[in-house]
Amino acid sequence: MQHHKTNRKLGRKTGQRQALLRTLAGSLILRGRIKTTEAKAKELRPFIEKIVTKAKTDSVAKRRLVVEVLGGGQRIEKLFKEIGPRFSARAGGYTRIIKLPIRQGDASKMAVIEFV
Repeated sequence: MQHHKTNRKLGRKTGQRQALLRTLAGSLILRGRIKTTEAKAKELRPFIEKIVTKAKTDSVAKRRLVVEVLGGGQRIEKLFKEIGPRFSARAGGYTRIIKLPIRQGDASKMAVIEFV
């Protein structure tokens, strides 16, 4: 059964949506705070929180699981060296979404997502 398994499609096909979430997650890891639309921020939150939960313990298996989702590079190092240990005592809720005024050009709802 697929109860409660829905997600926002964000007007994209599956591969494009997964690539979007990967790049948003990578930007959030590197910068600590990004400005995006509210729908993208709400979709990014569970995606990034699952990754941070895996990064709380640094092991080869956990690194491989995260690399499978995000790809390699500088993001992985920062995630396992800085962000994971920072939230090691926290049980969840690693990010917050702050709503911003609408965007002038197309009136879309904007938000900032950041690590707590």
